[in-house]
Amino acid sequence: MTNNQELFDNLVKLGQHPKSKVDSVTVMEKIGHFLDDAVHKIYKDLKKEGFNKQEASPLIEKRLKVSKVLKKASRDWDGGYAMAGLLGHGDAFVLRDPSAIRPAYYYKDDEVVVVASERPVIQTVFDTTFEEIKELEAGNSIIIKKSGKTLVVPILEKRERKACSFERIYFSRGSDKEIYLERKKLGELLFPKILQSINSDLKNTVFSYIPNTAETSFFGLVQEAQKYISSQAIVKLLEEKQEISKENLEKLFSLKPRIEKVAIKDAKLRTFIADDANRDELVAHVYDITYGSIKKTDTLVIIDDSIVRGTTLQKSILKILDRLNPKKIVVVSSAPQIRYPDCYGIDMAKMEDFIAFRAAIILLKSQGKEDVIDQTYKDCLKELKLPSSKMKNRVSKIYADYSNEDISDQISKILKEKEIKTNVEVIFQTVESLHSACPKNLGDWYFTGDYPTPGGNKVVNQSFVNYYEGVKKRAY
Repeated sequence: MTNNQELFDNLVKLGQHPKSKVDSVTVMEKIGHFLDDAVHKIYKDLKKEGFNKQEASPLIEKRLKVSKVLKKASRDWDGGYAMAGLLGHGDAFVLRDPSAIRPAYYYKDDEVVVVASERPVIQTVFDTTFEEIKELEAGNSIIIKKSGKTLVVPILEKRERKACSFERIYFSRGSDKEIYLERKKLGELLFPKILQSINSDLKNTVFSYIPNTAETSFFGLVQEAQKYISSQAIVKLLEEKQEISKENLEKLFSLKPRIEKVAIKDAKLRTFIADDANRDELVAHVYDITYGSIKKTDTLVIIDDSIVRGTTLQKSILKILDRLNPKKIVVVSSAPQIRYPDCYGIDMAKMEDFIAFRAAIILLKSQGKEDVIDQTYKDCLKELKLPSSKMKNRVSKIYADYSNEDISDQISKILKEKEIKTNVEVIFQTVESLHSACPKNLGDWYFTGDYPTPGGNKVVNQSFVNYYEGVKKRAY
């Protein structure tokens, strides 16, 4: 939740005494308040009908409408969630946010009802087909009564669908039928930019990937390279009016992009979520390389799923890839530049953590535009005095003077430390291509600053204020 303080204050007004401002506590307190209220009202009705306390209990269970409780409790929630709850008497529920920010899928039959954030886990555990698993719609809740009766009920009015795209790029399992194809598409759409970077010299280019989640987008990239090589060879064959002989056809079909497994992940460590204190030490020992896989005349194109902080690239991957002595290293991100904090479940809350933000600040300072940074700070302070519903993202001004290429070039300079001899270039996915690859998941606030709820604008403004003031804490 992005509005923890408001939720806490509202609970106090209701006469509650929450022990913490943590969203899980405030949410449970709110549900608990309206649950108590609903039980009390039903009991009063039953008492009028002549039932005593012992007789009323099972009747309260039957008459209780969990959906009504959830509607009242969730009225002022601002955030991304797919939350599950179990009530003491046996009813259960799962509720998804009205913008469909967080993923939720379900399967039900005569024996079970199961809900998960990922479809493949349900398919594997229950041996079901893709078609049997349904997506829980935005703002809807699955209500599972103690009796086993299951209902899907609309709780909150649907907003514009802003399902998180980063789930598709990185967090969700690539074994999902749709996600697998989307990740391949992300790799495919990067090929034209890569071709331009290597001056179309595919003969002296080696393609590889950074294990493990970038592997699928790597397949898409390589397949697109293969299509390009084949089409170019056929054009050449026709233009030169060469004889369509067995020898020429064999030569044609033997042309392939050069592929090597250059980087090896020695440990199954998710450096993205490692704690800050140990990150540098951790990432320095995660990767190794395949020696002898690259010639000095080669350009190495290596794809990653995303570049957030740049820590792993800077402290580990580029340093060890440099030992192969390629002519050039082109690092490709299947995600666009991550410029803004997230506040809906993935803990990316500090502006200074993002390498794209650091690149923009360096550019502003090097060009004597510190006034843009100062004015952005003042603008953010003004916004934070407004109600959340009226706030706008004022941090976008930091990037306004620069193109994607400007930021990418500066990121390349940041990543290339003094001891790295090889030239380094960084290429990012465009937001337009991201939308093309993941048309159902248009939640792109990490990249564009277009937040799906009003609370997101509050978080980004507070995050910049924290950066400017040197406050090292979350903005929510």
